[in-house]
Amino acid sequence: MLFVIAFVAGVITAISPCVLPVLPILLAGGASGRRPLGIILGLVGSFSVFTVIGASLLRSLHLPQDALRDLAIVLLLVLAATMIFAPVARALERPLLRLGRQRPRAESNGVVLGASLGLVFVPCAGPVLAAVTALSATGGGFEIFLVALVYAAGAGLPMLLIATGSKRLSTGMTVFRRHAEGTRRIAGALLAVAAVAIAFGADQQFTTAVPGYTEALQDRVERSATAERELAKLRRSGDQQPLAANGMTPVAPELGGIVEWINSDAVSLGELRGRVVLIDFWTYSCVNCLRTLPHLKAWDRAYRDDGLTILGIHAPEFAFEREPRNVRAAVRKLGIRYPVALDNDYVTWTAYANQYWPAKYLIDRTGHVRYFHPGEGSYDETENLIRRYLGEKAADRAPRVADRTPRTATTPESYLGYERLDRFVGSRVVPGREASYRFPRYLGPDQLAYSGRLRVEKERIVAGDGAGLRLRFAAREVNLVLGGTGEVEVWLDGGRRRVVDVGGEPRLYTLLRLRRPSRGLLELRFSPGVSAYAFTFG
Repeated sequence: MLFVIAFVAGVITAISPCVLPVLPILLAGGASGRRPLGIILGLVGSFSVFTVIGASLLRSLHLPQDALRDLAIVLLLVLAATMIFAPVARALERPLLRLGRQRPRAESNGVVLGASLGLVFVPCAGPVLAAVTALSATGGGFEIFLVALVYAAGAGLPMLLIATGSKRLSTGMTVFRRHAEGTRRIAGALLAVAAVAIAFGADQQFTTAVPGYTEALQDRVERSATAERELAKLRRSGDQQPLAANGMTPVAPELGGIVEWINSDAVSLGELRGRVVLIDFWTYSCVNCLRTLPHLKAWDRAYRDDGLTILGIHAPEFAFEREPRNVRAAVRKLGIRYPVALDNDYVTWTAYANQYWPAKYLIDRTGHVRYFHPGEGSYDETENLIRRYLGEKAADRAPRVADRTPRTATTPESYLGYERLDRFVGSRVVPGREASYRFPRYLGPDQLAYSGRLRVEKERIVAGDGAGLRLRFAAREVNLVLGGTGEVEVWLDGGRRRVVDVGGEPRLYTLLRLRRPSRGLLELRFSPGVSAYAFTFG
């Protein structure tokens, strides 16, 4: 059923405003004589492959995340030049002619055009594409690739009809056949104009101005109960329950994929056999993780000499948390003295089938996982189990640490980048490019909206002129991960509360700390260049 939903979602994407910027390229490709099927095969293939592995590939090559898009624009301009100027086409064909007796066929050129198009095509991302993108960040898998492929095939079907219609029109009408050379040059010029428009972001201004006429249809398909159920299965596809979550006591998987150790030389669980080990999956900008640290540090001080080793497995939630120097600075600032391992590629995370920040796994002296706890809280239970598995060596209990786990219902953690954006209302999001946004007239509980000029990237928003954000929240404390340099004005229920100075590497800022849990309308006004990642609440 998931593949049906993905295919239909792709079809809807292909008739949405998002396809309008690439429409001239499809028309030009068909009119130039290239095989429509070749164009679509190239588009479907490149979009599927690079949606799943593009980010990790660029990271491994130490290239900017927009390198593939820039390459695709260059290829589109080169193809346009071959259509407009015959000498350019002959010059590019000459090396190929030396390798064989035949000229390159039209469908091969169509595949190159389609592959380039797949790298600049920015769909209106709904839940299906968002799930594929998020899961790809943790390694993806064959099923994730198949969902991306089916989604792209659905988007490719209407595009195939458009390219086929363009080709039949250009070859079927006498006026086009008589002026084939002129038709090819006009198609090349159309392709060049479209490529330049995409390069300078003019396409996003156009699509932003067009009403989102398919949003209701997209919501009906992708946000239906069936779709949500299937996507929930996909997020768990290939994964078991977190270790010890089902009451079993498996042998703890060895640590793997660690790119750096802090506060310690490299250690293995094998070397720690005979000690009780508490593994804590965390990340330094997660407020939920930060609230657990006083308990972890207290247990480390109280029980280290009795046989307890705490290992902090740092699994980055955002790109800036992958930088070892940022993690080292955070560990130093937070006063963490136990070993911290940087699991940047989620190798250990995956081995434990983990799904949460924070999450704790208690391993006994024989190397078996005895206890699992996701999130905050249950500190007394965790400490009691630590003492049980330490046995007679356990000293007096650790000094009491206040439990700051929120006891009232609060607004869920709210991500601002398009990959995990949820409960967003108002203007349609344009992924990866600066666009204009407007606040809606009304915000429901836990909903948020943007205004002014903003660039909504995968993990964050970057403020332009007049950028603002509104959020209707329920909490006592409101925190936000901010980066860049500038100021953020904080307004609550129409009154200005404070100005936050932002500078240095991205980190967690506390925007509001109220006397008691409250509901309110938060408004933030950003100076240009400030970036925001995710809200957490307490």
